[in-house]
Amino acid sequence: MEQIRSRKNQHILHLRALAKSADARREAGEYVCDGEKLLREALQFGAEVTSVLWREAAAFSLPDGIAQYAADAGLVEYASPLMHSPGPVFTVRIPAMRLPEPLRRVIVLEGVQDPGNVGTVIRTANALGMDAVVLTGACADLYGPKTVRATMGALFRQPVLTCTLDELMQLLRANGLKLYGAALTDTAQDLRRVPLTPAAVAIGSEGRGLSAQLLAQCDGQIIIPMQPGAESLNAAVAAAVVMWEIARTET
Repeated sequence: MEQIRSRKNQHILHLRALAKSADARREAGEYVCDGEKLLREALQFGAEVTSVLWREAAAFSLPDGIAQYAADAGLVEYASPLMHSPGPVFTVRIPAMRLPEPLRRVIVLEGVQDPGNVGTVIRTANALGMDAVVLTGACADLYGPKTVRATMGALFRQPVLTCTLDELMQLLRANGLKLYGAALTDTAQDLRRVPLTPAAVAIGSEGRGLSAQLLAQCDGQIIIPMQPGAESLNAAVAAAVVMWEIARTET
């Protein structure tokens, strides 16, 4: 195991680049994660872990083929995407996404830029049995450290696809799925009265909602019934309500 003693070490610089730049992640084909619990989940669910930076020494044995490094607490924290990290800091190969077939329950996020919201939706989708989460528009980077952390390991289990609106519509047509948009409009129907399985439901950002382009592609619009005067829900909360209704009506 290589001992790292300098901030100028190439692996330390590589980890910091992955944490800061989506371009660096795309070019390297991998992303950076932090924490022993997340590392154990990555290994358990078949993520391709490519390297691990331990604090002082390995906490447990790893499969062959994973590059291992060790450094003092200060260097591990310096390399980590998180503040006050105990480590380990590790890298994971960005997978070629394979979606289950056929798709029946799909959640679409458009323009949701907060990484905590995107990660929370992925975590909830995994808990409630969604077949896929699709990110379109200017959503937060799926492999950014804050998004990854917010998934709490669900990213290693939940199929997630990033694509354009045209690619989304091709995917839905290929699976025979209708698309419903969550919208605060006069024509939106109470989601409890709309058959949401099999179907895809799109959620927009809290501020802007869904784009006119995506709404034009929808087969219908749905709304979450709320008390008069209530503010619109956070995107992750709205998605959770929709996914609960999907799961409830199919069981």
